[in-house]
Amino acid sequence: MLDYDREAAHYDATRGGDARANAAADAIQALLPAGRTVRIADVGCGTGIVTVRLLRPGRPVVGIDRSARMAAVAAGRLPGRVVLGNATRLPLASGSADVVTMVWLLHLLRAAEVAAALAEAGRALRQGGLLITTVGKDDAVFGPADDAAAIMGPVRARFDPGQTDRLDRLLAAGGRPGLTLAAQTTFVGMGQGVSPRRWRKRLAGNVFPWMAAAGRERVGALGAELASLPDQDRPRPDPVYQLAALRKG
Repeated sequence: MLDYDREAAHYDATRGGDARANAAADAIQALLPAGRTVRIADVGCGTGIVTVRLLRPGRPVVGIDRSARMAAVAAGRLPGRVVLGNATRLPLASGSADVVTMVWLLHLLRAAEVAAALAEAGRALRQGGLLITTVGKDDAVFGPADDAAAIMGPVRARFDPGQTDRLDRLLAAGGRPGLTLAAQTTFVGMGQGVSPRRWRKRLAGNVFPWMAAAGRERVGALGAELASLPDQDRPRPDPVYQLAALRKG
């Protein structure tokens, strides 16, 4: 997993910046309840670049992150509205939130941690409240129909069965805290398309957990196939992320 304290200073610039944040915030807002005050807790808020876009008059927002440096960047955008905390032990009173958001978070957690995070979201939400979360994040990253994805996707699918943020697994784990699917939408990860050269660099850096299971020889073959592609520095299509709203009831 990334060291988010070290990444904080340049995180936004390497993750699509304002364009991706706008797309994510617009998608979240399309799932929000309309016509009344909505209290939002953005868990895993990171630098607050999405969180600040959710703030409106009559829509109080708090950002929560376990990385002190990420939270410090977020606090610059949302003074007095950011606290340190963990998704599995939220610093929120029971029933105090109308909406809990978890964007690009659950895929980082082990299955037991995902279950704990869902239980905490269920505790913090009022009856009828919503957990809005990205699902199948890595499926989106490896999913676009392009030449590089066609090489990477099948190997990753074979050796990366974990996918703790898959929708079916979230629904199964969410049954205990009473979270059921209410709505879905998508948004484009602007600026997140990956060139073959960048894929090769990631493979060389051993950044994917599934690479150990795939084996050095197979990973080396992937790199060679990627190196044979044209336009080595041209980013391929941006990923399309899935967003799901789970209702407590």
